[in-house]
Amino acid sequence: MSLCTTASRELHEPLAGTAPTARTWLLLEQPGPWGARALTSSHLDPETGRALERAAEGTGVRIALIRRPGRHADSRERTGPRQVYVAHTVPGRAWVRAAVVTEPESLLGLDFTALGSGDHHRFDTLLDGTAHTGEPLVLVCTNAKRDRCCALLGRPLAAELAADGEQNAWEVTHLGGHRFAPTLLVLPHGYAYGRMDAPAVKEVLTAVREGRVVTEGCRGGSAWERPAQAAELAVRAAVAEDRADALTVVGTRGTAPRWEITVAHRDGRRWRVLVARGASLPPRPESCGSALGSPARMDVVSVTALETALTA
Repeated sequence: MSLCTTASRELHEPLAGTAPTARTWLLLEQPGPWGARALTSSHLDPETGRALERAAEGTGVRIALIRRPGRHADSRERTGPRQVYVAHTVPGRAWVRAAVVTEPESLLGLDFTALGSGDHHRFDTLLDGTAHTGEPLVLVCTNAKRDRCCALLGRPLAAELAADGEQNAWEVTHLGGHRFAPTLLVLPHGYAYGRMDAPAVKEVLTAVREGRVVTEGCRGGSAWERPAQAAELAVRAAVAEDRADALTVVGTRGTAPRWEITVAHRDGRRWRVLVARGASLPPRPESCGSALGSPARMDVVSVTALETALTA
């Protein structure tokens, strides 16, 4: 059986506009195996997992499980120290906070609406959270129960990064886009990548340390919906802008299959980007073992610079 990644790569399926969407990520360390729906099919108490899903719904917060790269003892212990991160990814306001919890149930006391809007006060007071000031976090999707490509391609990449000294490399549950594996998310800025190898990841992390964004292999910034992800990357390409906080999406008009996105630069420049949803042809499997399909793609139709209003 061929891998879904093989067809996607050979057909040159575009990556832009395929990133997972979340303004804020909440990451909980959970060793051991993960099922297809990891919050309710791992050694995390399923009632806690369901309660966390309900608490995060509609708040802009996405919850994922993380674990250290390598072999995992199949321990069923549900208590003990767990690393927790929360990261807000909106440009100009991005941050990462860290804490250690012994009981995952304590996360239910968080204010998820506040986290989604970029307020970490409750996280800090409830969990004794502090700013994560170390290296950027690199999260490699390895959830084999969602798609085998994530394990076959993601786990070796995560292990290689850890062996090369990337202490903030983690395995993470489902990021979407199995056919782009290895897929990963980099925090604090929240850009997702696909079809990566270790040298490419090293380049991405070097850029993050310098406050820059590598657009090669980039699927988009998770702070935006998918049409806006494609629009922001198109503006970066059009004006050769790689500073992480330079651009923000300030407006979206229209509905599927066509949108008008306004992207603003911190220096006052603005662009109108027309994005159309198309279908990837010829048909290909969206995941291993699935029927052939035509996954949606975000095609940038035009990028137009707008006149900048003069201010006194």
